[in-house]
Parts: sequence; C-alpha cells; structure tokens
Amino acid sequence: MASSPTAAPILFDRALLRARQDRARNLGPATFLLDRIAADMAERLNAVLRGFTSAAEVGTPGDQVRLTLAGRLDRIARIDLPDRESEPLSLQAESLDLVVSALALQFVNDLPGVLAQIRRALRPDGLLLAAMLGGDTLTELRQCFAAAEAELEGGVSPRVAPFADLRDVGALLQRAGLALPVTDVDRIVVRYDSAFDLMHDLRRMGATNILVERRRGPTRRATMLRMAEIYRERFADPDGRIRATFDVIWLLGWAPHESQQKPLKPGSAKVGLEQAVKKAKT
Repeated sequence: MASSPTAAPILFDRALLRARQDRARNLGPATFLLDRIAADMAERLNAVLRGFTSAAEVGTPGDQVRLTLAGRLDRIARIDLPDRESEPLSLQAESLDLVVSALALQFVNDLPGVLAQIRRALRPDGLLLAAMLGGDTLTELRQCFAAAEAELEGGVSPRVAPFADLRDVGALLQRAGLALPVTDVDRIVVRYDSAFDLMHDLRRMGATNILVERRRGPTRRATMLRMAEIYRERFADPDGRIRATFDVIWLLGWAPHESQQKPLKPGSAKVGLEQAVKKAKT
C-alpha cells in the first residue's frame, strides 16, 4: 500500500496575514518595495519577445503590479492565495500563458504545492515570473531581537519568518516541472532613523510576525528598547541611521514545450573535456 504524501508544515497563520494586510491598508500602506518590484517586473517582461493573451496575478498585495503591467497586458486576472492551504488555487489547467506574483510566495506554507498548481495552469511554453522575499531579509532585526531577548529574558522567541535561499528556490522550480528555471536576487538596503521606524514600515506592509509559533503576549518594553539600542550599535551608518536588508528573489520558469532548448544527454558531446582544454590553451 502506497504511503500518502507528507503534509507541508504549517509555519504561517495565513488568516492573520490577511488581517495584517487589511490593517496595513487602513494605516496607509508602505509600497516602496512593491513599487520597485512592479517596475522591475515590467522591465523583465519587456525583455521577453512574445505576447501574452491570458495572464493572472497570484497573491500579490496591492494594485502596483497590475497597474504597471496594464500597458503590456490586455487583461490580468487576480487570484488570491487561500487561507487554508488544503484549498486549491482557482486556476484551470492549461488556461494561462503568463502568471506573475510579487511579495506573496514567502508566506506560503506549501510552496512546492503552489508552484506545481501554477505549472499545471500554464499552457505549454507559458511563463511564471515571480518575486518573493528571501535570503538575508531583515537579518539585522532578527539578530538584534535575539540578542536582546537572550540578554534580558534568558531565551529567544521566533520573531522574523524563515526565508528561502536562492538555491532552494531554483530547486523548487525544477521540482514543480518548470523548464529553463532562472533565479537571481536583488538586495535592497533601506535606511531608517531607528528600529521603531523600520517596524512601523513593516506594519504598513502587512509584514509583521505571522508565525504560528510566535509569542502571543506583548513584548516587554525593556526588551524593545534594548533591541533598538543593539540595532544602533551594530548596524548604524556614520550619520546614525540604521540599515535594513530586503533580499528580493526573482523566479522565472517556463511550462515545457518542444520548441525549448534541451540539455545534451550525458556522453553526447563530440569533443572531450581534455581536448577542449587543450584547444582553449592554444
């Protein structure tokens, strides 16, 4: 009897994410990351020399991407990521030739499953282009909270979500069945007057702590003040302003099609490595 697939661990409270995003809209959202990603996404799509007749945007908060791509695409449908990850995306098989997503996939519990669903929704030679936070995003804030809690409370609680690295994301594209996968990272360093200004922006992004294992009670005032002090000690520039890192990982992959380039089969090269090296030296 075949064993059933292991369910993805539930790291994120997606219902809380939706509530936090609603709060951000009411506060007046901080959109500088989305604005930059939307402009970069338009530039990347303009480099693709083909048209797209049916497109969808998956999970992106805000309207920046759809408005920026309006001149490139006749129509782009908006698809929400479900709060319950057992629910499938509302995508029909082989119904799209383009899927885009910005600042959404980093908060998905079952990223391999979502990428596989997007792959099934793409027609042959359809394109996925997405941007998600990863790598060393908010590494400074994570380090300073950990140091302050260890010093004042004798332990560390999860404060900043774990982020995927570039190699992991590239492997997930291949695992989902996408061809010609490409990943790269855009490191954005933002400067703030204080750690509290950074945290205010995170609230206005709807990007505060939604980890299931987060601490439920309020953080002690002394811990918050010590965190801000450590942040300034470790990550301030000469003018006193602090740095915050945001690593934007870009994902690109195609639904397989017979017209795409294929890697050579092992052993099919006509020139051996030794001969190639000798030729390069002459």
